[in-house]
Amino acid sequence: MSSTYGENIKVTVFGQSHSPAIGVTVEGLPAGTAVDFEKLQAFLARRSPGRNEFSTARKEADEPEFLSGIVGNTTCGTPLTAVIRNTDTRSKDYSELKRIPRPGHADLTAEIKYRGFQDHAGGGHFSGRLTAPLCIAGGIVLQILEKEGIHVTARIVSVGGIRDDAAFDGKLQDPDFPTAGAEAAEKMKECIAAAKAEGDSVGGVIECVITGLPAGLGDPMFGGMENRIAAIVFGIPAIKGVEFGEGFQSAGLKGSENNDQYIIENGEIKTQTNHCGGILGGITNGMPLVFRAAVKPTPSVAKEQESVDLLEKKEKTLQIKGRHDPCIVPRAVPVIEAAAAIAVYDAILGRKKEF
Repeated sequence: MSSTYGENIKVTVFGQSHSPAIGVTVEGLPAGTAVDFEKLQAFLARRSPGRNEFSTARKEADEPEFLSGIVGNTTCGTPLTAVIRNTDTRSKDYSELKRIPRPGHADLTAEIKYRGFQDHAGGGHFSGRLTAPLCIAGGIVLQILEKEGIHVTARIVSVGGIRDDAAFDGKLQDPDFPTAGAEAAEKMKECIAAAKAEGDSVGGVIECVITGLPAGLGDPMFGGMENRIAAIVFGIPAIKGVEFGEGFQSAGLKGSENNDQYIIENGEIKTQTNHCGGILGGITNGMPLVFRAAVKPTPSVAKEQESVDLLEKKEKTLQIKGRHDPCIVPRAVPVIEAAAAIAVYDAILGRKKEF
């Protein structure tokens, strides 16, 4: 099982949803990098569970414990390893999932792949809980990028089919429910509340914008920035689609409409529009890098669903127990930022090696 990402900075996530701890090892962080722990904790809090009515009732502080790679608040060049202790687990809620897999989850495929030896509690290594250590790595990298004038900001653009069409200027209405428009946010919250009342769930779309990137990052074909970002974003549970710039909408445009025409602005080459999302031929062009990720509805719902008993080989009705988010989208926003930051920084380090 591979849970490592990156070429120049390697991020390895480990643990299971209900194991004593989950964690991350980061290789390649430059020595002498100062980490603002208060800022990092605030970032992790955006993802942590149990913060509002739209989140799972599971409560975890998500306070990282650094085991190596940092002295005081400064990296020392060796691999950085941090863990988060799991303190609010209820593994008994998942006892029957070894024989009755949840529809929409990895229970069945994991059973087949790992021959029945995987940890079922809380989804094991397939759980969204593993995005917490990813956010430790991403939170540190975000601080590094900000010092270089690179900013990564994500927001909710839709939930349950309700879109936020407000202009996005980088400012978010609420860190716990990050949208550009307040009116759309209220409608989205009503949609989530209605799904929760029905014992169901809803998904949505997250948009991420990266500004301050230099032109020239990435490579053609398999090393392109789209490839690098998609690879790590698809590692986030529940992500079912990624598009850049106009994405699938560009298929309905003419070439003259989709092309971003060039201009000179303050002595620099810019584009009049940004349909390409800041990437051409896999390489950044200096414009904001824009991508969106589709998040599926949380598959663990209270409604009865049809499944099978793997031991008896019979069809079985399943009613899932446990604590689950009626909509994972709000908590996934900082995870998208963390993943994007890691992908970008990996490319930056590679670019520095070239020179």
